[in-house]
Amino acid sequence: MSNVGSRGIAGAGLLAMSLILSSCGNVEREGFGPGGQPIETFTAQQIFERGEYELDASDYESAAYYFGEVERLYPYSELAKRALIMQAYAFHNEQDYDNSRSSAQRYIEFYPADEDAAYAQFLLALSYYDQIEEVGRDQGLTFQALQSLRTVIERYPDSEYARSAILKFDLAFDHLAGKEMEIGRYYLRRDHFSAAINRFRVVVEDFQTTSHTAEALHRLVEAYLSLGLTDEAQTAGAILGHNFQSTDWYEDSYNLLAKNGLETGVFGDNWLAQVYRQMVKGEWL
Repeated sequence: MSNVGSRGIAGAGLLAMSLILSSCGNVEREGFGPGGQPIETFTAQQIFERGEYELDASDYESAAYYFGEVERLYPYSELAKRALIMQAYAFHNEQDYDNSRSSAQRYIEFYPADEDAAYAQFLLALSYYDQIEEVGRDQGLTFQALQSLRTVIERYPDSEYARSAILKFDLAFDHLAGKEMEIGRYYLRRDHFSAAINRFRVVVEDFQTTSHTAEALHRLVEAYLSLGLTDEAQTAGAILGHNFQSTDWYEDSYNLLAKNGLETGVFGDNWLAQVYRQMVKGEWL
């Protein structure tokens, strides 16, 4: 948050308290100070500093309220712009992700060329990313997080938030692969081998850079052997050996194939053989 800066997030402290509580009176949460003073009688600076004070005190709900009042009462001031991004930040800390997203989106729409637009887009992405549930839940938010993080990476590649967005993108991508693996294992345990293969194939073809690829290949060996499709099983084992030979997954697949009198190798012209050829040419992984 380049314009907001460290003072905007953590620095108001005693200065804001002395300015507002001592000099101007307390701006109460309901909008009135001592003696029934309406919040409209306070300046944008005073209300903004009260928001900073509440933020520093970790009262994020109140901070968001005061930043919102700056925007409402002084919509054309420079502080209104700063208050909007601070409101998005306060809402996010309150885990009020819907309102955080709304404030961040308004900032992007109102100030698309501002240097803090990158942070607003990053906050918008975080409003999805921080809600990603465990693997077993619906992954709609994961897809939305990926889309928003991609926007940060592509639209603001030189910003200080791009690197963090890339790391979170990779984690969210891995999360989706984990969902496919969980469903595939479910089918495999119930001997629904074709359904399981479809899920593991998605991981191998679409999520090959994630941490789940080695296991997906091993599960393919298991599933194809159960169906008597030895060409596919051996080819999956060959890909596993080429890329993940030091893993337990390869050792398990190698032993499983050997138990059935088979070895790893590329056989037939199935989809796994095509993946293997692509991998050898350097077009895979």
